[in-house]
Amino acid sequence: MLDVIWSIAGFIVALSILVCFHEYGHYWMARKLGVRVLRFCLGWGKPWKSFMAKDGVEWAIAPYPIGGYVKMLDEREAPVADHEKHLAFNNQPIRNRMAILVAGPAANFLLAIVLYWLILMIGVEGLKPIISEPPARTAAAAAGMRAGDTVTQVGERPIDTWTDLRLALIDNTLGAQSMMLRVRSEEGVSRPVQLNLADVRSDPEFLFDDIGLNVFQPVIEPVLDRIVPGSAADAAQLRAGDRITEVEDTSITNWNELVAAIKQRPMQATRLVIERDGKALELNLVVGTHEQGGVVIGRLGATPVVNQQLWQNLRAVRQLGPLEAVPEAVGQTWQMSQLTLRVLWHMVLGEVSVKNVSGPIQIAQVAGDTARIGLVSFLSFMAVVSVSLGVLNLLPVPLLDGGHMLMYAIEGVKGRPLSERAQITAQYVGLAFIGVLMMLALYNDIMRLV
Repeated sequence: MLDVIWSIAGFIVALSILVCFHEYGHYWMARKLGVRVLRFCLGWGKPWKSFMAKDGVEWAIAPYPIGGYVKMLDEREAPVADHEKHLAFNNQPIRNRMAILVAGPAANFLLAIVLYWLILMIGVEGLKPIISEPPARTAAAAAGMRAGDTVTQVGERPIDTWTDLRLALIDNTLGAQSMMLRVRSEEGVSRPVQLNLADVRSDPEFLFDDIGLNVFQPVIEPVLDRIVPGSAADAAQLRAGDRITEVEDTSITNWNELVAAIKQRPMQATRLVIERDGKALELNLVVGTHEQGGVVIGRLGATPVVNQQLWQNLRAVRQLGPLEAVPEAVGQTWQMSQLTLRVLWHMVLGEVSVKNVSGPIQIAQVAGDTARIGLVSFLSFMAVVSVSLGVLNLLPVPLLDGGHMLMYAIEGVKGRPLSERAQITAQYVGLAFIGVLMMLALYNDIMRLV
């Protein structure tokens, strides 16, 4: 229940801020260019709370927090008195109308820059881009990459954390046949590496498995630390400090091997060989169970002894001063905008699955998760969504800002507006497109839940 509350609260807070900035961009530019604004509304539906400002603008909040709008004086919506015709949106020069439209997405990009700027000043924590042993027959293995290599550069982009690396891999694999990396070995030797992408699927769902780059994990010894009360380990009277050396006939040398062996034996009687106080002992237990992704797996019910210093050495923190963070924030916003456009284009080409389209349920879940993790994670989520809103609204789709701008551009070329019939047809096309997109997003959300 608490997770649901976090998701709903995070979704409402994030979307309200993002929509408010977007609509304020329209509002600010309209006022700047002398267009009369009648109402600024956050949310959809009949306003349930509003007040009239001294300048005649009604500020309102509607009950459904899924958008918002700025209502301007317009002869196409209601009669306009002769003395106010010059204040109507539809009577403005084309350049003014387009400026008002583009101001909404521009506000989203500006918000993303501010958010990235705040994030960089607070400090971004992540894991160093050190890789584990690439699986056989992957692009990384074929290129000779080894466990312990640190990726320092992808193309011309410097890499500081695994987050940087993942975004750079997605960006540089779209439509490419090869990719240049620069890596540093455990001995400190830097070398270039060329990855062959011929057999790598650019869809993010498969990309990282096909390339074979995974987070490096220090070797954890199969030594028990905490025993979970009531678990299989507790029932077998295992103790903190016990080293498990064998599961049935499988030799165990590290914690990952132990986990893999136990997972395969849910509810099965299992023989263990352990070391306790320098002596080898043989124990029998019935492996416990745990559901993971709809599959029942075996579970021992114990945690390992972990050398915290090993994990601490894998942490990377990037923090910039106020001035240094400005160009970096602008660069990150630009890169994320480009990446969003490229992913959309490759969806159209069929190279990236439409399963990557997320709807309100998935967005709400991510909003809640990032809000629980901390401020930086939540701000990062908002920055990404803000960029996405800006990019999507500039697409030349009727009903979106970009669609209206396209119609005004055609009007500028023709010297007159499109016919009423053409505008209505375009609106139906846009409505159908947005409807299909929303149904696809909801379907994907539901399938993820199922």
